[in-house]
Amino acid sequence: MRAQFVLSEISVGLRRNLTMTFAVIISVALSLTLFGGSLLMRDQVSTMKGYWYDKVNVSVFLCNKNDAEADPNCSRGAVTPDQKGEILSELKRMPIVDTVQYESADQAYKHYKEQFGDSPLASSLTPDQMQESFRIKLKDPQKFEVISSAFSSRPGVQEVTDQKSLLENLFNLLNGMNIAALGLMGLMLVVALMLIVNTVRVSAFSRRRETGIMRLVGASSFYIQMPFIMEAAIAGLIGAGLACFLLVSGQYFLVNNWLVDRIDVINFIGWDAVLTKLPLVLAIGLLMPALAAFFALRKYLKV
Repeated sequence: MRAQFVLSEISVGLRRNLTMTFAVIISVALSLTLFGGSLLMRDQVSTMKGYWYDKVNVSVFLCNKNDAEADPNCSRGAVTPDQKGEILSELKRMPIVDTVQYESADQAYKHYKEQFGDSPLASSLTPDQMQESFRIKLKDPQKFEVISSAFSSRPGVQEVTDQKSLLENLFNLLNGMNIAALGLMGLMLVVALMLIVNTVRVSAFSRRRETGIMRLVGASSFYIQMPFIMEAAIAGLIGAGLACFLLVSGQYFLVNNWLVDRIDVINFIGWDAVLTKLPLVLAIGLLMPALAAFFALRKYLKV
């Protein structure tokens, strides 16, 4: 009988405050969608770092005749065969180096034409203007400074570059977007909590006569508060369910059926990353409104 009464009170409360309940559901859904999306974005950045850092190369560019005339780093002239051999031997002896690949000027020119053949600059370049280089794959990409300090001032070396520094700009942008999403999620969460508190307050005020009678007949504080807490929890759970639906839809339609087909250079996260976030989203959607209602009742419902 008590359970039936509580359920009937929950149904009455949800119907009386239908507009505010709907607002709570939407606010919770949006905030938890942003929360889940930010967690997935963090996983995606970590996956991309692991994927790309394993593929980045350190490049040691060698001086050519044109560099000897224009670049201060090549003031001692173009690289000689002996210097190339010495650099290659030393690179192969270094324990942090995994592989070393030599790229000639002709190979560099061919690769440039394949990638940037449509640019106006490509038509004016000749193979002798391209630089020879050593492409180095490190066992630990964080050890770039060891290569840079060892070869940057070496005769015949024009520049030592690290592709990892280019990727850092992309990852910093993604991390910035993730922080912005978390900030927006926090704002939406505050709005949702305010709506929950106001909904509970209005619901408690509209049923003040019923709660007064329940006090007179000796009902416990927990028994009186339970319908209000359950109303908020149900609304939050519906919002969390909607957030889970949006996250799953985003993974299926946006990632699996659109981005994967158009961007093949990124290793996107899979369903396991999404599915592991759904229980957390549901738990927050259930507990957050219930706790907010509990503390709101202590102030607005005198029991």
